Amino acid sequence: MDWIQFIIFIGSTVGLFFWNRSESRSDMRHMMTIMDGIQKEMKDFHGRLERQDAEFKSHLMFYHQGKK
Repeated sequence: MDWIQFIIFIGSTVGLFFWNRSESRSDMRHMMTIMDGIQKEMKDFHGRLERQDAEFKSHLMFYHQGKK
């Protein structure tokens, strides 16, 4: 194998290694954005669920007091 072929082989291997790292980091940033969005939606959902539970309990208390 000629030295030129060896240098091209090593250069392309190193180039693909760094390209793969940059793609991996890009994918990780995208995944973190998605995870942050999911976490925000979960907090919003639980907040609405707690509010709905409180409204239901207050409705039951009001209905129960009206029956007495």
